[in-house]
Amino acid sequence: MAREFQRGHKAKISDLTSGTDLYVGVQIAAPGLSFDISCFGLDADEQLSDDRYFIFFNQPKSPEESIQLLGAQAGDTESFRVTLDRIPANIHKLSFTATVDGTGQMSQVGPGYIRIVAGGEEVVRYAFTGSEFTTERAVMLGDFYLKDVWRFAAVGQGFDGGLDALLRNFGGEVAEEEPAAPAPAAAPGFAPPAQASAPPAFGAPAAPQAPQPAPSFGAPAPAPQQQPVHTAPTIAAPMAPPAPSPYGGPPQQPQFGQVPGQGAPPMSPPYGQQPPQAPPYGQQPPQAPPFGQQAPPQFGQQPGVPQGVPAGGAGLQAALQPYKETATGQRWTSQNQQLMRVDLTMGGTPVLARQGSMVMYQGKVDFGYKGAGFAGRMVGNATGQEMQLMRCTGRGQVFLAEEGAHLHPIELQGDGLCVSAESVLAFDESLTYEVRRIEGHGIPGGALFTMQFQGSGTVVVKTHGVPVVLPVTPTTFADANAVVAWSSASQVILSSQVRLRRNAYPGHSGETVNLQFRGAPGNFIVVQPYEV
Repeated sequence: MAREFQRGHKAKISDLTSGTDLYVGVQIAAPGLSFDISCFGLDADEQLSDDRYFIFFNQPKSPEESIQLLGAQAGDTESFRVTLDRIPANIHKLSFTATVDGTGQMSQVGPGYIRIVAGGEEVVRYAFTGSEFTTERAVMLGDFYLKDVWRFAAVGQGFDGGLDALLRNFGGEVAEEEPAAPAPAAAPGFAPPAQASAPPAFGAPAAPQAPQPAPSFGAPAPAPQQQPVHTAPTIAAPMAPPAPSPYGGPPQQPQFGQVPGQGAPPMSPPYGQQPPQAPPYGQQPPQAPPFGQQAPPQFGQQPGVPQGVPAGGAGLQAALQPYKETATGQRWTSQNQQLMRVDLTMGGTPVLARQGSMVMYQGKVDFGYKGAGFAGRMVGNATGQEMQLMRCTGRGQVFLAEEGAHLHPIELQGDGLCVSAESVLAFDESLTYEVRRIEGHGIPGGALFTMQFQGSGTVVVKTHGVPVVLPVTPTTFADANAVVAWSSASQVILSSQVRLRRNAYPGHSGETVNLQFRGAPGNFIVVQPYEV
């Protein structure tokens, strides 16, 4: 039977339930009003020191998924899943709040509650009504807080101001709300041809997962999930009158898809430039680009969008929106095809990167020299597989790049990867690596050796252009100067097409020496559209 809490009541979670996988449901409603229900993950000073633990409609889960927004179900306006034993040590409080979205006051709400369900059984409920509030536009409903053990407190404290004021109260920063801009085009992934024994996709982004049903750990009767809809305002381009026909000529016909009598939207010049002037009498106006081609966009302008009507709205912020930092809650994140971001606060493992590859960093990060030792330098000089590395430690984010090369993070889970040292940008220090001898000669750089990485972690490989992944078959050959990497279980053999009779002629095809790959199904090679 659920315990009924009043405002100010507190209890240990262990006294309510022995479980740590909990369901938190919130019910709040008022005629004509809508609400934003959120969870703030606060540190020991009750501040939002890490904005990844502000869980709301636009960020539905924490990085390790210890706090998840589930949506409306089982009669609750909003619900959460909280896994207490997975919450990181720097989070000391979870504050569940409700704010009015738009105009209105908390005094208008009807009977509501916040409840905790464990193992399908409700263990505690704190009920409230609008009569407990006056002009407040937000309310802090209940807290999970850490005081030697996790506890729950029924708060029921009104708060003047909306979600922005509540966010500032917890030390967060409020960004100006802007219309949503289209996300930048994802870097093209590359993967092997579809087949029964296709090798793993090298560097290709993970396929999107289907939404999971609400867990049965808490809600007694799951109901269809409903998420609040937030739409950006529609921006309509101004209409101009139809352009007059040339003197003495027939009236201009409307373009394909244009309503007769309706002109095209006016084209505003880029910021800081004068509007185009009409050509002098007797001269032809500037020619449009050929059919099927588009003029190159200006910096900050998205292709296919008129210069006078930016897709994300007017202003500098809208122009730079497509180029903002991408944070996915993962340790390694591609910002674009040529820039990689590593979050040192996740995983707790230092990163080894090529010296000079850091282009920017945030937070407190230390960079130290990573020496290979005398034996390592001797082996590197003798084999051509020497790597000049730096060691990145601390708490922050480091951005890595090198000469505009395409970067591909490859996660190893106990398997191995062979790659030339020249093609390695960075990797987790948890990986082991060694120089491996190749039977024959002719691999990239003309060396006899390559680097072999093994263990659990991520290695970032750089290529010239977008590579292709091919499965290893008995008839798989690759140009020695174009191959980038291959699975460590593959066998590499030198293949030569030189014939004595051909040498009697003044020239040859230029493809006389190749590498042949052999191996069981599932092995692969990576080839770039470039020869070193």
